[in-house]
Amino acid sequence: MTTSPSASQIHQAAVVGGGPAGLATAIALAQAGVDTVLIARRSPYADNRTTALLGGSVDFLDSLGVWPRCSADAAALSTMRLVDDTHRLIRSPEVKFSSDEIGMEAFGYNIENRLLMVAMESRAAELSNLTRIDDEAQSVSAGEVSVTVITKQGQSLTAALVIGADGRHSLCRETAGIGVKRRDLGQSALTLNVTHTRPHGNCSTEFHTESGPCVFVPLPGNRASIVWVVRPDEAARLQALDDDALALAAEKQSHSIFGKLTVAPGRHVFPLAIENPDTLAAKRIALVGEAAHVLPPIGAQGLNMGLRDAADLAETVRDALLMGNDPGGEAVLQHYARARRADVFSRTFAVDMANRTLLSDFLPAQSLRAAGMHLLDRVGPIRRLAMREGLSPSWRGR
Repeated sequence: MTTSPSASQIHQAAVVGGGPAGLATAIALAQAGVDTVLIARRSPYADNRTTALLGGSVDFLDSLGVWPRCSADAAALSTMRLVDDTHRLIRSPEVKFSSDEIGMEAFGYNIENRLLMVAMESRAAELSNLTRIDDEAQSVSAGEVSVTVITKQGQSLTAALVIGADGRHSLCRETAGIGVKRRDLGQSALTLNVTHTRPHGNCSTEFHTESGPCVFVPLPGNRASIVWVVRPDEAARLQALDDDALALAAEKQSHSIFGKLTVAPGRHVFPLAIENPDTLAAKRIALVGEAAHVLPPIGAQGLNMGLRDAADLAETVRDALLMGNDPGGEAVLQHYARARRADVFSRTFAVDMANRTLLSDFLPAQSLRAAGMHLLDRVGPIRRLAMREGLSPSWRGR
């Protein structure tokens, strides 16, 4: 990886934003032979949040040479357990999904984001056609044949295609004139890590409550990451508890199936929303990650969708260049937008419906949810289809 591009050079692609989705996109583009610039600060990634990487994401990271660098730090997710922990008249049956039922060792792996980032940074540093600018974008200006990015330190560069991986308040998206539909969900997520005295058995356990799911996801050893979705006032109350009190609250929510809990340092609360841009590409700018879609942390879809963005975009740009086409041209942008449309829409819809039916006090909605869970529990072909489609949608073609 080089660190200072030529001022006169027009690069084939520039990625703005260095989170996991941005780094994966930059690596995938460079590995595909695309002359790529990554504009992102190198900073200590101290966030202790985790990501459950599902099968397709693990395969993609493996193809990038990232996964071998961090797989030892991840915990396998071999079983998914869904428990209706509401106190309603109509309740869903408990459902267990086992990866061996579809011939897999694990559905995926849970890893701390900071360790995943270390592995990505290590791989990115090896790629000779990936230039790194250790700065943030101050302005992005789209022209007829290129996009100009000026950094906060005053460095200027141009690229035929700019990829906005700069999060939900994306400067790139604003430059492209892409509008966003946003809906606040009236929920917040508390995230924390714990150690526990009983083994998790590589089983991710999701308790469904009237205010949202509470998920205990395995980490290596007798550890787990918790994503606890509740009302905003309850999230603030839980966040304010001392470690012992929070551990007791989490143990109560888990019905003590993990034994005694000990809270690890670091906890975070963030409000939940669904955000959908009007399109994923315009004016030589393509969006990935949270610039392209924001979902609540239900079903582990967030970063997994961002990695699919990266994979599809890198393939689209590679094919365009092989055909001698402009990587930032309108045909390439629309091809990428079409390739991602069904995935983004279907996952957003599924997560939204799962959340709505869980929160609903409307008896028909509860009945429909219970009936769906009963089918998943009792009808093997439907359960196996749901597992396979959850990992890698068949209509994606890979």
